This record gives sequence, structure tokens and C-alpha cells, in this order.
Amino acid sequence: MSVTGFSLPNRKPKLAEMVVDALRKRIGAGEFGPGEKLPTESQLTTTFGVSRTVVREAIAALAADGMVQPRQGAGVFVMAQASSTFSTIAGEGSNKISVALNVLEVRMGIEIESAGLAAERHSASQVAAIHEAWNEFGRLLAEGNPTGKTDFAFHRAIAAATNNPFYLEVLDALGSRTIPCDVASPWGTESVLTHDYQAGLHEEHRRILNAIAARNADGAREAMRDHLSRSQERYRARLAEQSLKK
Repeated sequence: MSVTGFSLPNRKPKLAEMVVDALRKRIGAGEFGPGEKLPTESQLTTTFGVSRTVVREAIAALAADGMVQPRQGAGVFVMAQASSTFSTIAGEGSNKISVALNVLEVRMGIEIESAGLAAERHSASQVAAIHEAWNEFGRLLAEGNPTGKTDFAFHRAIAAATNNPFYLEVLDALGSRTIPCDVASPWGTESVLTHDYQAGLHEEHRRILNAIAARNADGAREAMRDHLSRSQERYRARLAEQSLKK
């Protein structure tokens, strides 16, 4: 089956993105402090003049970045300051490739060890969750659909398999938009949204998965190091290309 390459969406800001930016600024300015409840969905639709669907999409994006936490029947609450600090990495004005390289450096410090711990500690259900995320990535890729959210789910499932909740909390705080092939990533470009690029990621993920499933901690660390190092190399190449154009 042939699969066409992906193209970037229109870069004109979506309504949800504008709501996200506005709420991010208000949270950052301290208008809504850690632990405080955001206005209701109805109030936000009135404030921003948008639909409930747009508000829900914006809240979902902020939750993915670790800035807020929806609580069933209670509302949406601002997370602790540490989470919002991490989330600014993927926020407005952070679209420089140098920032992406800094994010990858942080991810390497966290995820190489988390892969090794996942190999040592995972339960059968946890390794199954990693495998399911890998399978879903492949399915979406074959259908020509965006894989960014599933990419993040793969890394998140590994963090969960460490059975150390802090690995998961830090990854959640960084947010899914730190995944370059996520169409919402500030560092996504056509070159990282192509089929070939994502097929390479899928193969790198396979090596990580196999090492974790085999309880090969050193192999899992090395596979994760190789995966993130390759991403570093790709970003450095793009940074060099930008320098030549100046």
C-alpha cells in the first residue's frame, strides 16, 4: 500500500491555539495560581467567543503540557508551578531548533534510564501497553495519519513501566508537543512529518520495545540512547542548514 508524505497544516493559528496562548499567559502571570480552578467551560466560551468544542480542545492541549488537570465533576485546575515551568518549553516563542536540542538533552537524561528501569521492572500488562502503542503507531503510519500522539504514548508507557511515578510526571510535564512528529509541535516541519522519517522512528521504537520485553536493561538504555541521539543529529543538521541560508 502506498502512503503519501505528510504536509504541515495551515500555520494560521487555530481558535484553540489562540485560547491556549491566552490561558497560558494568564496562568503564567499568576491570574490563576497552582491548585486554583479555571473558569467553567461555559464561562470560557463566553470570554473567548468560541464554541465548547474549541474550549475542550484548548483544555486538552494544556493538560497534555502538564499545565492543568481536569477533574471529573469538579472542573479544571492549574497544576503545580513545576509543571507549568516545564510546559513553557513547548510554549509560545520556543520554536527555535536550539530549544528543541535542549529538550532532547533533558529527555535523554530522563528516558535512557527510564528505558533500563522499565526493562527491569515492567509487568506483563505494562509491556503490553508499550507494545500496543508501537502497534498503533504502525497502524496510523500505514493509513497516512499523524503519529505524534501515539509516539508520545509509546514513551509515556515506558515511563509508566519504571513503576516510579516521578518519571511519568516529568514526561507529562514536558508534554506531547515535545514530540517532533506531532503536528502540534513547535518544531515540526515537513521533513519530520514524512512517511520515511516516521518509518525510521517506528523501527527505532521496535528496538527499544524488544530490549524492554527481553528484560535487557543495558540494551534498552542503548536503544533509547540511539533513538534520541539520532533525533539530535537530525536537529543539528537542520540547524546547520539554517545557518547556511543566513
